[in-house]
Amino acid sequence: MPKVDLTAERTRPLLDDDAPGRSATTAPERGLALQIAGLSVRYGRSITAVRDASLTVAAGEVVTLMGLNGAGKSSLARAVTGLLPAQGGSITAGRIHSFGTDVTRRSPRSVVRHGVAQTLEGRRIFGAMTVAENLEMGGVTVRGAQLRENRDRMLTLFPRLAERRDQAAGLLSGGEQQMLAVARALMSSPRLLVLDEPTLGLSPKLVTFVGDTIRAIGATGTSVLLIEQNATMALAVSDRGYVIEHGRIVHTDTAANLRADEGLQRLLLGLGTEDAA
Repeated sequence: MPKVDLTAERTRPLLDDDAPGRSATTAPERGLALQIAGLSVRYGRSITAVRDASLTVAAGEVVTLMGLNGAGKSSLARAVTGLLPAQGGSITAGRIHSFGTDVTRRSPRSVVRHGVAQTLEGRRIFGAMTVAENLEMGGVTVRGAQLRENRDRMLTLFPRLAERRDQAAGLLSGGEQQMLAVARALMSSPRLLVLDEPTLGLSPKLVTFVGDTIRAIGATGTSVLLIEQNATMALAVSDRGYVIEHGRIVHTDTAANLRADEGLQRLLLGLGTEDAA
């Protein structure tokens, strides 16, 4: 394994002028599905979850944000999709743009109408509703024939859901519920999809299925920000990656380079030999 100086890897990006975590002053770009500049997030008066983070996702790109539990991944995702206030959080600095439009501090409904959708950590499906009803709950920006068309498209994309369309969602397996959560988010035909820990609690076989699903979504031209602890899967389906630690983005590179850097994966993400293979 190549030897990596953890201090140098953490510090070097933060000192460079083009550091991934440094506040950006560039104008918003319409060609970027997501442009985060100098974002800081706080809960209450004392807990800072994200510190001066900058990140971009180009149109049609799949980008992963990796880190351990508590690193700030989900807080950054909630900031993008307007869900921070519901969790007692707030944006204290920075701006968030999507396709050139400022979406900082917008309501979740406004963000969805702009073309940004999110799957939440833990799936959050409506267990008493059927699969078809859950899908329709995700179509907040469409009505009538378009809603039915989007639902049928999701059932075609996910045949397992089609087989269970009239079944209560609470009776689905964990993997099927995750599948439903992704399909529900796609019901609004988003231009940017934020996936928050989609493989959490899933078996290796289902992790592979989720990875294949993300590839399929990316192939349609939908941009994806993937929030994930499973670095092996995340980097296999992504174009680029960011590493976040203690609320700061400490490293960014192409997915291929991050996959090849075993030392960085071990030291920053705590991966064992079997995970890095």
